[in-house]
Amino acid sequence: MSSRPTLAAAIITYNEEKNIGDCLQSVQDFVDEIVVLDSFSTDNTETICRNNEKVHFFQHAFDGHIQQKNRAIEKCSTEWVLSLDADERISSELRESIEDFLNGNPTVHGAKFPRLTYHMKRSIRHGGWYPNARYRLVRKGKAHWGGENPHDYLIIEGEGIRLKGDLIHLSFSDLSDQVKTINYFSSIVALTRYNKGKNFSLPRMLWKPISKFLEIYLLKRGFLDGIQGFIIAVSSAYSTFLKEAKLFELSKLEADQPSNLSSSLYQKTRNT
Repeated sequence: MSSRPTLAAAIITYNEEKNIGDCLQSVQDFVDEIVVLDSFSTDNTETICRNNEKVHFFQHAFDGHIQQKNRAIEKCSTEWVLSLDADERISSELRESIEDFLNGNPTVHGAKFPRLTYHMKRSIRHGGWYPNARYRLVRKGKAHWGGENPHDYLIIEGEGIRLKGDLIHLSFSDLSDQVKTINYFSSIVALTRYNKGKNFSLPRMLWKPISKFLEIYLLKRGFLDGIQGFIIAVSSAYSTFLKEAKLFELSKLEADQPSNLSSSLYQKTRNT
């Protein structure tokens, strides 16, 4: 009887002292190694990781979510990699599904599963937030992170399967944390789109936030998540508006970059 393929957890971090310990705890009993790639945290993230004997701790200057996550996978020495964020946890049902999958000597190159987010003291099961299954378990060398920073996703070669069990996502600490994240991520998206040649559009700025709210709250039944569902729909519309408004700053007002982005990491590269 053949043994189970080897498995690593790959995690990127920056100042995750509040999250990383529980994340490590959720995987350390069933993975063969844990690779943490840190962006030179200034809190206790490094200490927490180095105190775990299964963790291989590395550091690299942050140059994008996609770049860091691909780099973390490369540092894994196993046949399979489970790619996680520090604010995610493996549920007991998902752990069993992953072990059964690997014990079956899979021929596919990846497995996806739902991610259940907790926000404002409840699980969010509508509005497009759930199940939103994505590939997170992949055969090394047969998958890579792609997409558009910071909205990345794993791309596998060939077909994969879907597993049972939820990936638990603890998301934002509160609403203020969500607003801060929306502001930061919308800056990255706007600059990325500008550098790819996208220009500001007034009609798009007017109708896309409205259509996004209707999509989240009505079409994807965000109203079933109560007041939290309404807040999420409005927040999504606000995020959509900010992306377009920041494109206006970049293309029409000729701003160098959104002021909340580091000039050493994010710069205008498009020739105008």
